[in-house]
Amino acid sequence: MEALELARWQFGITTVYHFVLVPLTIGLSILVAIMQTAWVRTGKEKWLRLTKFYGKLLLINFALGVATGIVQEFQFGMNWSNYSRFVGDIFGAPLAMEALLAFFLESTFLGLWIFGWDKLPKKLHLLTLWLFAIGSTLSAYFIIAANSWMQHPVGADYNPETGRAEMNSILEVLTNNTTLAAFPHVIATAFLVSGTFVAGIAVYWMVKRHREDANHGDLPMYRTAARFGAVTMLLAGVAVIITGDVQGKLLAEQQPIKMAAAEGLMATETGASFSLFALGNLAGDDPDSVTHFIEIPGLTSFLFTGDWDGEVRGINDLQSEYAERYGATDAAGEEIEYRPNLLVTYWSFRLMIGLAAFSAALALTILWFTRKGGITTKPWMKALALISLPMPYLAASFGWIFTEMGRQPFVVAPNPDGVDMVMLLTQAGYSPSVSAGEVAFSLVVFTVVYAILGVFWFKLIQRYAVEGAPQVEEPTIDEDGSRPLSFAY
Repeated sequence: MEALELARWQFGITTVYHFVLVPLTIGLSILVAIMQTAWVRTGKEKWLRLTKFYGKLLLINFALGVATGIVQEFQFGMNWSNYSRFVGDIFGAPLAMEALLAFFLESTFLGLWIFGWDKLPKKLHLLTLWLFAIGSTLSAYFIIAANSWMQHPVGADYNPETGRAEMNSILEVLTNNTTLAAFPHVIATAFLVSGTFVAGIAVYWMVKRHREDANHGDLPMYRTAARFGAVTMLLAGVAVIITGDVQGKLLAEQQPIKMAAAEGLMATETGASFSLFALGNLAGDDPDSVTHFIEIPGLTSFLFTGDWDGEVRGINDLQSEYAERYGATDAAGEEIEYRPNLLVTYWSFRLMIGLAAFSAALALTILWFTRKGGITTKPWMKALALISLPMPYLAASFGWIFTEMGRQPFVVAPNPDGVDMVMLLTQAGYSPSVSAGEVAFSLVVFTVVYAILGVFWFKLIQRYAVEGAPQVEEPTIDEDGSRPLSFAY
């Protein structure tokens, strides 16, 4: 395997490892902040216990997320030096903002939240958690802005003297319409992941406690958490659908070959159907070589154009169009294959949608069985909750894989509306001085280290999740509310 392929595998593996942790931190930070806000406003002990419980799990997730994220930026210099040289003037700006503004906001106020329980007035302590949550969300925005520029470059010009893309407007980079479409979708996904996390663990404990004692005092608390997570899942699910629809229609304009690959559509069609699965040679150029099953008439056209009878250009036509517009051969004289990996894009698109449906099923089931003050006692509910926990993680990961693999063969996709020459093929972006053996070594090392960190993450989450919500001592507060608080686990 050549150095380029190994470098792509390394970046893909480390990114997916890291991205598994990111949505939970973004969503859970806000959910825990809401829990603590509910405690501050109502004084009910259950909200304090839930804050402590899920807050500890949030800290574990955040710590591992930081550890796995550090490697990401170093890879640009190690394995992708030509890419860094070409886009560093633009790509580096949002990354610097993420590090200097968002990450420091996160780390500073998370530290105050961790160590301020017995030192800060409770409203000020609550503010530190909200600022941490805001920092996490800002961090996501800057990272998405950087990635969206790779999908749809704006605010830049190509300098033929230096052979580099140079920024002419940071405002355009940060307000890229691709960013404005992707950011709400990512945040909605984060709430879907965190809502499933909160509800799944709460259902596990609700069933467990009821089997131990039908009148256990913790049952109302876990019921509250389960319904809180279920409502979050439903609202997030609706938001994911709406924002995904907006993003899909935008991508159909900006990267039509990616969206055609999502359906494995080889020939241009009007009223194109959406298939649930397909068999055949998805990597071929013959539309008759692929058989689509269980098709929904016109749905692909509607998803991409907003019209059930709209025209969706096929991959073969787009291949010819791209070759004419962006060049038929690369610097080495080899023919450029503009079609992404159809097997990966087709199935990752469906797995993204299908796996997210588990969260919807769990949410509706929880709300039904806990209606009118009810407590679910059914063992299969616990099994459903545990099975559903990893599903939104996997759905988010497959969505990310679709986004990145569908952009190939570009590492910086061309903007169809302009910004001439601001584009870069993946094969032109890697570091030519790094040998395949060196990349293979770092690939093995990072994969092993990340796998070990993944085991630690799982074991720590499992350990503290099965301990349940801690007991707490209600604080005694002076009438003016200014006395420092002290809580015991």
